[in-house]
Parts: sequence; structure tokens; C-alpha cells
Amino acid sequence: MTSTAQPPVTTGPSRTGNRRALLGLGLGNTLEWYDWQIAGLLAALLGPKFFPGHDSLASTLNALAVFAVGFAVRPLGGVVLGTVADRIGRRAVMLLSVAIMAVATLVIAILPGYQQIGLWAGVMFVACRLAQGLSTGVEAPLSTAYAMELAPKGREGRYAGVISLFVNIGILGASLVSFVASGVLGNAAMASWGWRVPFAVGALLGVVVIYLRRSLPETLHDVSTPDEAPAASTAGVWRQVGRHWIGLLAILFVVGAAQAFNYAWNVGLPSLARGAFHENSTAVFGLTTLLGLVLVIGSPIVGALADRRKLSRVFLVTRMLAIPTMFLMLAYTARGIGLFAAVLLVGGVVLVANMTLYNAVSTSLMPKACRAAGCGIGYGVAVALFGGTASYLLVWLQQQHRAWLFAAYAAALCAVSVVLYLVARRRSGVFVAE
Repeated sequence: MTSTAQPPVTTGPSRTGNRRALLGLGLGNTLEWYDWQIAGLLAALLGPKFFPGHDSLASTLNALAVFAVGFAVRPLGGVVLGTVADRIGRRAVMLLSVAIMAVATLVIAILPGYQQIGLWAGVMFVACRLAQGLSTGVEAPLSTAYAMELAPKGREGRYAGVISLFVNIGILGASLVSFVASGVLGNAAMASWGWRVPFAVGALLGVVVIYLRRSLPETLHDVSTPDEAPAASTAGVWRQVGRHWIGLLAILFVVGAAQAFNYAWNVGLPSLARGAFHENSTAVFGLTTLLGLVLVIGSPIVGALADRRKLSRVFLVTRMLAIPTMFLMLAYTARGIGLFAAVLLVGGVVLVANMTLYNAVSTSLMPKACRAAGCGIGYGVAVALFGGTASYLLVWLQQQHRAWLFAAYAAALCAVSVVLYLVARRRSGVFVAE
């Protein structure tokens, strides 16, 4: 049956409303990435607390395995919450995702360890990671889609840069809080109880973000043409996704390559430095903080460049640059904090370009009526398959003296993403920023 009423055609929120929306939206991304990054960054400390092993590297690998498990439910979050966002609205889903993340982070902050409650410590830790994975399955792609829907024509790159800026503030904040806590408390206290401090900070931030997101406007019904109107049913949403299956496949690799790069640099290399090469924890946290600063400064610069030079062109150039950058990690094969710093920071310059644009590029490959669901499932599967396993694979292959395999694998993901993006543009279409 045809609906008798069409959604109103609007021009969207005012510029002032856009700024307020971007603040609430961006700080939610800050919370998501802060909380998620903390679990990976502190893996070498969390492992012995929740998963005792026969040595420090084994405990680190156990914690990284749980870090990867948290990604397994991201596709489910993308499917369920993404569909709700396309059918009912963006605002409610973005409030829910942040609330789940904040509660799970608070539980981890106060959770007793293996010595206090035995195996239940590990079980509860895994449950919290699964809850976080469910909420983040839609948060990143939906927030970027929301920003693209708010953005005036010709400024999509800048809006993508703003969202990426807040993401990187979360990554920087995770490293900075860990660095300060480690420097003030010392290595012994951090290993004993100090690791709880960064999680407690994340839980407090969650309260602030929930308050700010209450004022987010709803963009689902802000349409410029009837074709952008929400689907009449859940099945209608997924029929739209099916019609753009090539775009969905491209999203899978556009996101997957960026996330493999991201987690190799932000989690895998620091975990390798502490767990395998026994670098000083405070020094490692200090360098990851510098990497976060590179990402924060670079995001708005890359976003502005994408508006001036065209989003697709900047994406293709920076993604091609990522291919040789993956092999840079092969220079770090033994203890040496200077070499670790060089690899981390030089690669970080290329990383920031890839991390700023990948979600905006994904958004461009799906029409508004199925954008949250299509980008959500593509993002969730990609992060689960390629991002969540990256840090574990990097550390494990280094342990097996085959680190070159990870570099070749990540470079291949980048190359495939370029090919599929070009095919999707030609056969499925581009819906924003062109």
C-alpha cells in the first residue's frame, strides 16, 4: 500500500544547530575510540589480571584475543542497530550505542580479577567486550553518515575531518591518560591496580556524552527528493542494500584495509613493544600519545584537502601510499625505542589520511534510505575480519619470525580496496561528496 503522506522536504538544521550536533556526535566518537583503544593499549596489563598465562607474551596474546572477540559482534550491531536507524531514526540509536559503551566500561573499571573470582573474571570481561562491540558496530559508520547528511555541499570533507578529529582525540586521550597514569603511579602500581584509572575516566566521559547527545536533531526525514525517503519496511531497507551489493563489497575492503592499518599501528606495534621486546611502558605510552597528536592535527587538514582536491582523488592517492607504508613495520624486529618511534610516527602520517576519509568514502557508496544499514554491516564485518584480528596477527607472526606476512597481507587489502572502490563508483554510483 502506498503511503498517503510524504516526508517533508527540508534543508536541514541551521549552521548553529550543525555545530551543536557535531559536538555531541563527535564526543560520542571520542568516547567510543577512547574506550576501545584503552582495552587494546593496556592488553599487556589486562592479560595477567584476567587470563593468567605461562609468560607475559602469552598473557598479552590472550588479552588481544579477547580484544579481537569484541569485534565479532560488530556485524550484528550493524545489522540490528543500522536497520533501526534507517527505519526509526538516527538519534535514538546514537544515544543507545553510547550508553552501552559507557556502562560496559564502568563494569571493567570495577571488575575483580582472576585472583579474586577465578574464571568468572575472564567471562565477565569478555561479556563487557561483546557489549562494547555491539554498540560500536553502528556508531562509527552512522555518525559519519549523519555528518555527511548535515554537511553543506562542497564541505563533506571538512565534516569528515571534524568527525575524524574527535575520533583521534579519543585515541590520543587513551594514550595520554595511560601515559600520565603510568608516569604518576609507576609500572608496579599500573600492573596492580592503576590500569583501572583509564577505564574510570572513560565511564565519566560517557555520562557527559549521553547528556550532550540528548539534543541531537533527527536527520532521517530531512530529504531533498522523495527517493531519499525511509523505506516502508525492514525488508525494504535490505532490498535497497542488495541493489547496491557492489558498493557494499567495496565498503568491506575500504574499511577493512584502513582498520588493519589502524590497529597494527595503534595496538599491534605498542603491544609488540611491551609484550615481546619489553620496552619501557611509560616510553611506549608517550610515543603512542605523540601518534595520537599526529592524528588529531592531521584530520582537519586532510578533510580540507579532500574538499579542495576532490574526496575520491585524495582517498585514492593516500590509499595507494598505504601499500608501501605497511612494509615499514618490518624495520622494528628487536628492542630499540628509537626505532619503534621512527616506525610508529612516520607510518602515522600516512595513517591519518586513511583514517580521516575511509568512513566518508563508505558513506558515499550507499543511498540515504539504506545508508546506516549498508554502511553498518559493511563496517562491522570489515572491522571484525580485518581490524579486530590485526594486532593479534602482527604479534603472533612476529613471534613466529614471519612478520613480513602481515605486511604483505595488509598491503594486499589496500590494493583490493582501490580496485573495488573504482568498480563500485562506476556500476553502483556515488551519493555524496561528488
